[in-house]
Amino acid sequence: MTKDIEHVPLTLTGKQKKVLKGLGHHLTPLVCIGKEGMTDNVVKATRQELFTRELIKVKIGNNSNISKDEAAELMPQVTESTLVQLIGKTLLLYKENPDIEREQRIILPR
Repeated sequence: MTKDIEHVPLTLTGKQKKVLKGLGHHLTPLVCIGKEGMTDNVVKATRQELFTRELIKVKIGNNSNISKDEAAELMPQVTESTLVQLIGKTLLLYKENPDIEREQRIILPR
Protein backbone atom coordinates (compact mmCIF):
# COMPACT_ATOMS: atom_id res chain seq x y z
CA MET A 1 0.00 0.00 0.00
CA THR A 2 1.47 3.34 -1.02
CA LYS A 3 0.83 6.48 0.91
CA ASP A 4 -0.18 9.60 -1.01
CA ILE A 5 2.19 12.52 -0.65
CA GLU A 6 0.38 15.36 1.07
CA HIS A 7 0.62 18.86 -0.34
CA VAL A 8 2.68 21.14 1.87
CA PRO A 9 1.25 24.64 1.45
CA LEU A 10 3.48 27.63 1.00
CA THR A 11 3.91 29.34 4.35
CA LEU A 12 3.03 32.99 3.97
CA THR A 13 4.24 35.71 6.30
CA GLY A 14 1.79 38.22 7.73
CA LYS A 15 3.13 40.84 5.33
CA GLN A 16 2.63 38.54 2.33
CA LYS A 17 -0.92 37.68 3.41
CA LYS A 18 -1.70 41.37 3.78
CA VAL A 19 -0.52 42.05 0.22
CA LEU A 20 -2.52 39.12 -1.18
CA LYS A 21 -5.66 40.12 0.76
CA GLY A 22 -5.35 43.62 -0.67
CA LEU A 23 -4.99 42.26 -4.20
CA GLY A 24 -7.86 39.83 -3.69
CA HIS A 25 -10.29 42.32 -2.18
CA HIS A 26 -11.72 43.50 -5.51
CA LEU A 27 -11.76 40.07 -7.17
CA THR A 28 -15.02 38.33 -7.98
CA PRO A 29 -15.28 34.57 -7.40
CA LEU A 30 -14.29 32.67 -10.55
CA VAL A 31 -15.25 29.21 -9.28
CA CYS A 32 -18.35 28.17 -7.34
CA ILE A 33 -18.74 24.99 -5.33
CA GLY A 34 -22.36 23.97 -5.87
CA LYS A 35 -24.69 21.31 -4.53
CA GLU A 36 -22.55 18.52 -6.02
CA GLY A 37 -19.61 19.61 -3.82
CA MET A 38 -15.98 19.52 -4.90
CA THR A 39 -16.31 17.61 -8.15
CA ASP A 40 -13.45 16.87 -10.54
CA ASN A 41 -14.69 19.71 -12.75
CA VAL A 42 -14.59 22.20 -9.85
CA VAL A 43 -11.06 21.13 -8.95
CA LYS A 44 -9.95 21.26 -12.59
CA ALA A 45 -11.44 24.75 -13.06
CA THR A 46 -9.79 25.97 -9.86
CA ARG A 47 -6.39 24.63 -10.92
CA GLN A 48 -6.74 26.27 -14.35
CA GLU A 49 -7.71 29.65 -12.89
CA LEU A 50 -4.83 29.50 -10.39
CA PHE A 51 -2.43 28.64 -13.22
CA THR A 52 -3.65 31.64 -15.20
CA ARG A 53 -4.06 34.21 -12.42
CA GLU A 54 -2.17 32.96 -9.31
CA LEU A 55 -4.77 34.52 -6.96
CA ILE A 56 -8.49 33.66 -7.11
CA LYS A 57 -11.65 33.59 -5.06
CA VAL A 58 -13.76 30.45 -4.77
CA LYS A 59 -17.37 30.77 -3.59
CA ILE A 60 -19.09 28.00 -1.65
CA GLY A 61 -22.76 27.97 -2.63
CA ASN A 62 -25.51 28.03 0.00
CA ASN A 63 -26.80 24.65 -1.20
CA SER A 64 -23.35 23.04 -1.26
CA ASN A 65 -22.94 19.72 0.53
CA ILE A 66 -19.52 20.75 1.84
CA SER A 67 -18.96 23.10 4.78
CA LYS A 68 -16.75 26.16 4.48
CA ASP A 69 -14.24 24.66 6.91
CA GLU A 70 -14.02 21.42 4.91
CA ALA A 71 -13.57 23.39 1.69
CA ALA A 72 -10.90 25.58 3.30
CA GLU A 73 -8.99 22.45 4.27
CA LEU A 74 -9.51 20.34 1.13
CA MET A 75 -9.37 22.85 -1.73
CA PRO A 76 -5.76 23.96 -1.08
CA GLN A 77 -4.70 20.30 -0.85
CA VAL A 78 -6.31 19.14 -4.09
CA THR A 79 -5.22 22.23 -6.04
CA GLU A 80 -1.75 22.42 -4.43
CA SER A 81 -2.38 26.03 -3.49
CA THR A 82 -2.28 28.07 -0.30
CA LEU A 83 -5.33 29.37 1.56
CA VAL A 84 -4.81 33.08 2.10
CA GLN A 85 -8.16 33.88 3.66
CA LEU A 86 -11.62 32.50 4.41
CA ILE A 87 -14.33 35.15 4.68
CA GLY A 88 -17.86 33.89 5.04
CA LYS A 89 -18.21 31.28 2.31
CA THR A 90 -15.45 32.64 0.09
CA LEU A 91 -11.93 31.23 -0.12
CA LEU A 92 -8.98 33.29 -1.34
CA LEU A 93 -6.38 30.93 -2.84
CA TYR A 94 -2.84 31.63 -4.06
CA LYS A 95 -0.49 29.53 -6.13
CA GLU A 96 2.71 30.94 -7.59
CA ASN A 97 3.25 30.33 -11.29
CA PRO A 98 6.82 31.04 -12.46
CA ASP A 99 5.73 30.47 -16.09
CA ILE A 100 3.73 33.72 -16.15
CA GLU A 101 5.60 36.72 -17.56
CA ARG A 102 7.38 38.65 -14.83
CA GLU A 103 5.29 41.80 -15.36
CA GLN A 104 2.06 39.84 -14.77
CA ARG A 105 3.20 37.77 -11.79
CA ILE A 106 2.38 38.60 -8.21
CA ILE A 107 5.59 39.62 -6.47
CA LEU A 108 5.43 39.00 -2.74
CA PRO A 109 7.56 40.86 -0.18
CA ARG A 110 10.09 38.79 1.74
